[in-house]
Amino acid sequence: MENLTNERLRRVQNNLVEMTGLVQVAMSCATEALLSADVHLAEQIISDDTQINEINNSIEENCLEILESQNLTPTDIRMTVASLRMSTTLERMGDLAAHVAKQARLRFPHVSVPEDLAETFAQMGDIANSIVSQTGKVIATGDLSHAVDMTKEDSEMDQIHRQLFTLVLDPDWKHGVESAIDVTLLSRYYERFADHGVTIARRVAFVVTGEAYGVSDLQGDDK
Repeated sequence: MENLTNERLRRVQNNLVEMTGLVQVAMSCATEALLSADVHLAEQIISDDTQINEINNSIEENCLEILESQNLTPTDIRMTVASLRMSTTLERMGDLAAHVAKQARLRFPHVSVPEDLAETFAQMGDIANSIVSQTGKVIATGDLSHAVDMTKEDSEMDQIHRQLFTLVLDPDWKHGVESAIDVTLLSRYYERFADHGVTIARRVAFVVTGEAYGVSDLQGDDK
């Protein structure tokens, strides 16, 4: 029974790492579609989100099977519950990437963000890409040093999000109400994406340390 449980937990871990890879590709391509008004790429990202959902469903089934087993250790239970929550969070990150792609599709053939903000959103895309990459490393290795790096990037993302929010409320905003709404929504998608990555790192910290806040620097939350 112990070997079977360990095998199932390894399978869940591998699936979680696979999900991070798919989510990383989704957000990277969504940013590309957003900034280039590539409707075909946007459609592909939206369609591929089902693959992320399917892996999430598989992880849930495996975790439920593990929890139905007997003679589970506290560590087994902790890992299984944390994995369930991480899988759900990764699924949400995939949804956020799909939201960015849908925004690109909505404004086609026009670009969804003003030209003078393209570099800002490219920067947000780079931060999102780095955070989800670090997320995969944290899940695969349990090395919480990656998690600390993520919190720094999450803070940078939060700062950009606040700057954009202030910018669209400025009386000198010249791109109109529709564009202001687009920028606000898109900025929120990237900000939430980064927060979810940090939340996953907190889950790994819980598995590694047995404490809910095993890394004091982690500040993500399930908002």
